Amino acid sequence: MISHGPDVVTVVTGASGFIGSHIVANLLSRGEVVRATVRDISDPERVDHLKNLKMAEGGSLEIVEMDLFDADAVDSAIAGCSNVIHTAASVIISSKNPQKKILDPSIIGTRNVVSAIEKSGSVERFVHTSSTAAIRPLHWTDGQILTTESWADDATVEENPYGLAKASAERIVREWHEQQPVDSRPRLVTIHPCMVFGPPMSPRHLRGSLALLMMMVRRNLPMVLPMQVSIVDVRDVAEAHVRGLTGGKDKGRYLVVAGDMMMGEMARSLKKEYPNRKWKTSVAPYWLSLVAAFFHPKVDVAWAKRHLRKKLYWDATPAENELGMVWTDPEKSVLDTVPPILEQNWV
Repeated sequence: MISHGPDVVTVVTGASGFIGSHIVANLLSRGEVVRATVRDISDPERVDHLKNLKMAEGGSLEIVEMDLFDADAVDSAIAGCSNVIHTAASVIISSKNPQKKILDPSIIGTRNVVSAIEKSGSVERFVHTSSTAAIRPLHWTDGQILTTESWADDATVEENPYGLAKASAERIVREWHEQQPVDSRPRLVTIHPCMVFGPPMSPRHLRGSLALLMMMVRRNLPMVLPMQVSIVDVRDVAEAHVRGLTGGKDKGRYLVVAGDMMMGEMARSLKKEYPNRKWKTSVAPYWLSLVAAFFHPKVDVAWAKRHLRKKLYWDATPAENELGMVWTDPEKSVLDTVPPILEQNWV
């Protein structure tokens, strides 16, 4: 799928993250030469699991320290490589300072990455991690099916800063790509996962998508919410990124979504699979969920009204047809998330 050899180096930014770690694992299992960037090389939670990954013949792993805000460090990390998979970004959904904590890492970081690619002159393939958040508008109708024709154009810093960050970063990538000479620019693919589940490799991975499941594991909620969760397996997300290096259409935009479960269904599946643990499986009534949102520090009532009881669907058929993706069953992804958490006592 990728040209092998010591001269073909694939840089994975954000390699210590949940998706980034699984991309590195996927590449090393194929015997690829990987340069993995992490923010702090002295942090065992960021690097130890990467050092322990299995490696096929011909594979090698170089871990380099890179701050997305440091243009020189980004230039150095990307210099001389053939492939760039850019996963590094903030996965915080809400913050008291959304500009600094959510938008700046995505926007400034992505500008530095495309600048480094341009300076390198060696990059032939560029896969950028976007999100369903870059596609979902603030207002949608119950039962709507979204495709990659859609953008989160109504996202603002005040409402949906994460969607704004992901859409803005992707636009930077696409606008930059359009301005490059057609005969010398790298091929470009963007990958758009929904909520990502599957085996975590580090306690760092319990944030982001897995924070929802951790609330259930830790029984932080007295009842589960009447909420649909769109799900994809982290191993499938990694596979889609790697396939996107050579497969799919140039400038392709691919939703990676396996299916969905209601939060109550997730809780019942977890209880059945892990009966020795206590689980909250009762679903809160809609009105009670709104009251809880009013008092919850991280959930606002407007978000609850937009998401609870309503269902939204995603058209992932282009990824199936053009990247050849076959999805892991959503229930299996949810259940496979739990063993490492219990075995490592990350509860």
